[in-house]
Amino acid sequence: HWPGDYGGPMFLLPGLVIACYVTETELPAEHRAEMLRYLRNHQNEDGGTGLHIEGHSTMFGTSLNYVAARLLGMAADDPHCLRARAFMHGRGGAVNNTSWAKFWLALLGVYEWRGINPLPPEMWILPYWLIVHPGRFWCHCRMVYLPMSYLYGKRAACPPTPLTEALRKELYVEPYSEIAWEEQRNNCGPADMYVQHHPLQDLLWKVVAAAEPWIPAWLRRRALSWCADMILHEDGSTRHVDIGPVNKAINMVCCWYDDPHGEAFKAHLPRIFDYLWLAEDGMKMQGYNGSQAWDTAFAVQAIAASGLGEEAEVSPILRKAHEYLDASQVREDCPEVERYYRHISNGAWPFSTQDHGWPISDCSSEGLKGVIAVEALGLPGVAALEPERLFDCVNVILSYQNTAEHWGTGGWATYENTRGPAALELLNPSECFGDIVIDYSYCELTCACITALSHFHRRHPGHRTAEISTAIKLGAQWIRDKQRPDGSWYGSWGVCFTYGAWFGVVGLASVGEREATSPHVAKALAFLRSKQLPDGGWGESYLSSSRKEYHHADASQVVNTSWAMLALLAGTEGCDESMAGAAPVLARAAAFLMSMQEPTGDWPQQLISGVFNHNCMITYANYRNIFPLWALGQYRRRLRGEPLPNLDAVPTLKL
Repeated sequence: HWPGDYGGPMFLLPGLVIACYVTETELPAEHRAEMLRYLRNHQNEDGGTGLHIEGHSTMFGTSLNYVAARLLGMAADDPHCLRARAFMHGRGGAVNNTSWAKFWLALLGVYEWRGINPLPPEMWILPYWLIVHPGRFWCHCRMVYLPMSYLYGKRAACPPTPLTEALRKELYVEPYSEIAWEEQRNNCGPADMYVQHHPLQDLLWKVVAAAEPWIPAWLRRRALSWCADMILHEDGSTRHVDIGPVNKAINMVCCWYDDPHGEAFKAHLPRIFDYLWLAEDGMKMQGYNGSQAWDTAFAVQAIAASGLGEEAEVSPILRKAHEYLDASQVREDCPEVERYYRHISNGAWPFSTQDHGWPISDCSSEGLKGVIAVEALGLPGVAALEPERLFDCVNVILSYQNTAEHWGTGGWATYENTRGPAALELLNPSECFGDIVIDYSYCELTCACITALSHFHRRHPGHRTAEISTAIKLGAQWIRDKQRPDGSWYGSWGVCFTYGAWFGVVGLASVGEREATSPHVAKALAFLRSKQLPDGGWGESYLSSSRKEYHHADASQVVNTSWAMLALLAGTEGCDESMAGAAPVLARAAAFLMSMQEPTGDWPQQLISGVFNHNCMITYANYRNIFPLWALGQYRRRLRGEPLPNLDAVPTLKL
């Protein structure tokens, strides 16, 4: 696989540092030094720290990174800490904060649990038919609030130490003993507030807070026991990697509180290092245990599509990558799928590793396309996967489609089907993240799934043909319906409208639509042409994602330019007039990409290109090489008069 930096969010490392402090887990001295270097490098000029490395300063980022710095050994009178304290105190202190920050501070013992909106573990033993049951929530939301509710139910807090006593003085403007904690529950400043609490949410919290003292002790014990069971299931089914860095750290603390000497806690410790990445800016905690399978699937498709895959110096690379995709496919469902609110996973590809194992619709789709692309080259030493394994993957992809029974109309969500109505988003408690409560259908995932099904059908035209035809037809219509009036698609997992355009156009091109025949493709390409910059490139700021409207970056970006090129190539393929019209646009874009390539063959790391939940950005370091290679490779094929692969409609599919 291709390893790469998957950092960017600034709230991840502090959670791990707090978890290690609470559980008396000592990080190696060299790690601590590099973590401190990372924190120093990403302090903003105003003394604060953002939600992510390119973001404006927030209380969430500043307070947690201040705490992390102190726990890692930085002195309170260090200039870094002095600037951070000035930022916090000038904005009311750490009480003026997000709920996630308050959780971590309460766990550390430097904030009071009664200053947090309730997270009662009893919600997990409600009947599932209730629409608000947390088993219906998006898995990342569910798997974070599960251990949060466990620790909240126990009111777990680190015993006082001289350092935590000092932090109680440093974080706040007023004396700790005089803070009116109940009044701080909804106290969150404008710099942090991306999603306002709905009045219904606030009312629900008031009711739960009033009722909680009346919850019988036996019911609390039962709820905590079930939460602990679910936490252990998550740990075991992911080999203690867990779905992401936040619940990884919190689950570790839960296991420690259950038994600090137990095997459940000890098994967490070696897997801490799966999340750590050392880069030029220091050591960070990544947004996952890596993006190995995702990047590898894209890389092999880029190489294969370029027409260079059979070259002597390239074919061994594809063989090794195919071996990784072979090894990383998930080969079984996790235990007791329905009991633990999980989706089937046998045959899926994960985002990272088989150990992690959580199945995802677009990762499965890109993994399937990557395998098919390499095997189609007939390279020596590449052993094709058994057809049954591809059939299993298709089964997973088809199972993900959101039809009427899943509050959908043919799109695909991420890890699971949508399990509740969009109205559940009114209960979003996070303040700083958008669309976290349910698993929505997305343009990128829908396009990835219909193109994967199309690629698969070319290879196995007799397998579940009617189901695949219906799924692709529904998915393509969903894509058309979600196009904005200006021709764009909002990209939810990459920055942003160029990312959405690449997926949207390629998705429609895979069912035979082109600029000359489809108003949707024509509008999308017109949108892209309108955003091309004078130097031939495209450049989007992360503000496109958070504000949901196109924002030019200060300079053209190689990744955005590549996505735009791939969309233009797909949308004009096979039509002489359209290809002629796109030629000058593509020529300028290709010239820009070639001018940006470094003598080593690398492209520079520019602005951050990934995003999640609209408001937090994340780095995909390999994108800077994968996508220029892909775009230039396909452009080279265009210039040589070679057809682009997999873009003609499949006649045996009834679309």
